[in-house]
Amino acid sequence: MSRNITLDGKEVNQESKCYVIAEIGHNHQGDVEKCKKLFDEAKLSGANAVKIQKRNNKELFTQDMYDSPYLSLNSYGATYGIHRDFLEFDLSQYKELKDYASSIGITFFSTAFDFKSIEFLEKVDLPIYKVASGDIINTPLLKEIAKLNKPMIISTGGASMDDVKRAYETIMPINNQLCIMQCTSGYPPSFEELNLNVIKTYMDEFNDIIIGFSAHDSGIAMGLVGYVLGARIIEKHFTLNRALKGTDHAFSLEPNGLKKLIRDLDRTHTAFGDGNKYRFSSEEAPLYKMGKKIVASR
Repeated sequence: MSRNITLDGKEVNQESKCYVIAEIGHNHQGDVEKCKKLFDEAKLSGANAVKIQKRNNKELFTQDMYDSPYLSLNSYGATYGIHRDFLEFDLSQYKELKDYASSIGITFFSTAFDFKSIEFLEKVDLPIYKVASGDIINTPLLKEIAKLNKPMIISTGGASMDDVKRAYETIMPINNQLCIMQCTSGYPPSFEELNLNVIKTYMDEFNDIIIGFSAHDSGIAMGLVGYVLGARIIEKHFTLNRALKGTDHAFSLEPNGLKKLIRDLDRTHTAFGDGNKYRFSSEEAPLYKMGKKIVASR
């Protein structure tokens, strides 16, 4: 069965290079210019796309949650709601970011966490929708996004296999441009919790869609392993500086790390070869020196 998904005009299939998403999340710290700088560095590193997140906090949280004190060192406000609102961009800022991403040649999209955020993002007309792990069981939200007929990328952290199957069965009759991503919703998770072989399980179970890996671990090695196991979309959290204020920075990749990951993913794609065994021309001279043959000694 053929697997493919078209992301902002770029076709991704099992024979293609890995599609790499630089997950900015809220690492922009509510600053549009800093977000543009992240776009620049992601582009220079070779990423295909950059992604942020959109929440309508008044709809998403109960009043008690919104008004709860938030005294963390990472806080941008006295309450959790004020903190979250500080990190959100408005419509004009989203349109500015979309135009900027287009000008430098990188795809920009977002995660929608609620229905009003879907309406908001449709006004921006972004080309892809991401669904966070926490919404894998949010069937009404999945249906609403699927009806937009844009590619959907869904993370599966914390989900059971039944949850993932239910999401697949909910979306596919409406929209078959779907990628399901193995994910562990730790920030970061231990390596014992990555369970990368789930990628192979997904490859077997969902044999008509692209499988991906949303990697919350520290470092670049596991993204490469995910690609070898069959994932063709890799998402890594991205920052300008891991020491910045915010919970995600510490396990995010800095530009040099993202560049190395993408370099190694591209090398792996080339190194796979065609599967046929034959001698390369570069082997001729070494094998002439090392090879054995029968000759007459007298």
